[in-house]
Amino acid sequence: MIIIVKHGANEERIQDLIHWIESQNLITHVSKGEFTTIVGVIGDTSKLDEDLIMGLDIVDSVKRVSEPFKSANRKFHPLDSIIDVSGVKVGGGNFAMIAGPCSVESHDQIISIAQDVKAAGANMLRGGAFKPRTSPYDFQGLKADGLELLLEAKKITGLPIVTEIMNANHLPLFENVDLIQVGARNMQNFELLKELGHTKKPILLKRGLANTIKELLMAAEYIMSGGNENIILCERGIRTFETATRNTLDLSAIPVLHELTHLPVVIDPSHATGVARYVKPMAVAAAAAGCDGLIIEVHNDPPHALCDGAQSLRPEQYEDVAKSVNKVRAALAE
Repeated sequence: MIIIVKHGANEERIQDLIHWIESQNLITHVSKGEFTTIVGVIGDTSKLDEDLIMGLDIVDSVKRVSEPFKSANRKFHPLDSIIDVSGVKVGGGNFAMIAGPCSVESHDQIISIAQDVKAAGANMLRGGAFKPRTSPYDFQGLKADGLELLLEAKKITGLPIVTEIMNANHLPLFENVDLIQVGARNMQNFELLKELGHTKKPILLKRGLANTIKELLMAAEYIMSGGNENIILCERGIRTFETATRNTLDLSAIPVLHELTHLPVVIDPSHATGVARYVKPMAVAAAAAGCDGLIIEVHNDPPHALCDGAQSLRPEQYEDVAKSVNKVRAALAE
């Protein structure tokens, strides 16, 4: 249920309404705009008398929400959410340029790439310490040692770090991670999502390989229902019958998600295409479609990368992509 409060309504009366709703074992979510205050009500709202609430002189209108995702719903929160990742803002016109290697391989490798992507315009550094791989024989990441190397790269460059969590038991290791990534394979790991809901850490939530937009939003709802509303959604391609690319990048997800939710939407053209030469056109197209950021894999020596070298850009290629994306965004702003 959504309760739209009249402009200029007495704040004490609004708080009285909120306290009364919460006394019915319901959860409220208040969104204040310049001219409108919206009180979102989550839970079994059948116990609330819509006519009684509508009769209050501070209430402009009452609407029931049919979608199962409530906290993530734009109806609850009409303005774009702006997620602050250690000083880097994402959403509401703020653009994230996240770049770095698929996996952290060594001290020199991550420091060199971090410096290169920052010089090219990146404002966050990505790098895998714990790596989910299809084959148990593939490189699984440096784990805790990889996290330490990422933190050193952060210390040297000042870039906030983005890395993937595999298990809720690893949360203590992620205390100094700026943006925790939930990978496609863990999008519906509900126990992990619940644990992340109890943190205040910003979460980058990737869409699953074969999941719908609604299922992505419900995964976000799991985290938000625990109290953590610092979520950035990520479209990274879905599995279709097409084999020319690693996945099929669903760019239509950008306007659809912007219509349905207030959460920022980031695009991953690297995992979507799986081919380095396709990353630039898809990154530019994503920017043209209105995404709130890009997460792109960059490696200083792709042919010898321990993970996903085929889809990784060299630093100079990333710089070229960043320039093109900035041109598109500037053109759209005119």
